[in-house]
Amino acid sequence: MAHQRSSQPRLSPFGDTEDMALLLAPRLAYFAGVARTEHVTRAAQELNVPQSTLSRAMARLERDLGVDLFARHGRTVSLTTAGRTFLASAERALAEIERAAEEVRADADPATGKVAFGFLHTMGAETVPGLLHAFRADHPRVRFSLVQNYGEAMLERLRAGELDLCLTSPVPDAPDLVARRLDEQKLRLVVPADHRLAARRRIRLAEAAEETFVTLEPGYGLRRITDDLCRQAGFRPRVAFEGEEAETLRGLVAAGLGVALLPPPTVPRPGVVELTVTAPRAAREIGVAWLADRPDTPPVAAFKKFLLSRRGNLLP
Repeated sequence: MAHQRSSQPRLSPFGDTEDMALLLAPRLAYFAGVARTEHVTRAAQELNVPQSTLSRAMARLERDLGVDLFARHGRTVSLTTAGRTFLASAERALAEIERAAEEVRADADPATGKVAFGFLHTMGAETVPGLLHAFRADHPRVRFSLVQNYGEAMLERLRAGELDLCLTSPVPDAPDLVARRLDEQKLRLVVPADHRLAARRRIRLAEAAEETFVTLEPGYGLRRITDDLCRQAGFRPRVAFEGEEAETLRGLVAAGLGVALLPPPTVPRPGVVELTVTAPRAAREIGVAWLADRPDTPPVAAFKKFLLSRRGNLLP
């Protein structure tokens, strides 16, 4: 049974569990040290703190908890039942803190650290593997956490601290982000192989004003670009199907379900013809973005420098 310091209800100035955690956290290592040595003087020497500081810290800890954690025996101490219960949890908490510290130190290691890197689905088959292969020629042990997603979702994860860098399109313009244009990718009008326009090599986008389009879902950068290019051409696209991945759209086009504005495929797709759009100028900018005012770890800084060195030569 825990040793109660008072039979009267204790009024705590701390309103919730989070406040109590903030109060107790700095004292856990002190408490564990005293519990391990069962001697305040010896614990103070091991922890390299004045004995008076340690004694006061333990007294405040017991006062704030409202229980006796130690039974005093002259210069030595022993844990009470409450102290043993608290020690088990304190040691788990300290071990978790140490594990987290080791993890972040490892992630920041210049040679073996980790980069959380996001990129568009359309860059996953060829562009990103090529970039990582080239980067690891000089940084062979740097690790990567890779995330494929559409642009807005990646920017949200960037802001949440889940990504260090991301390749996206369009290049974002936001006060909390830093973005740099790296390259440009031409878009083509993809039509079924038996389409009336399939014999053409070039086309003005206005000539497709009456066609049914298949597009990415709203919120995708390529969807915004498609809508904007069609608007420049003088029409609003009639959308029959919306998807989440460019190659799926190419498959829908091959099945005769519509036409689409898409970046070039990694490998040629049977059943479709890809036409050069002469007007308006159909292209999308590819850029790299990161959170402003966020310090880089050495591996992130190295990979950022590498990406910026590939300006104009990012795409295969």
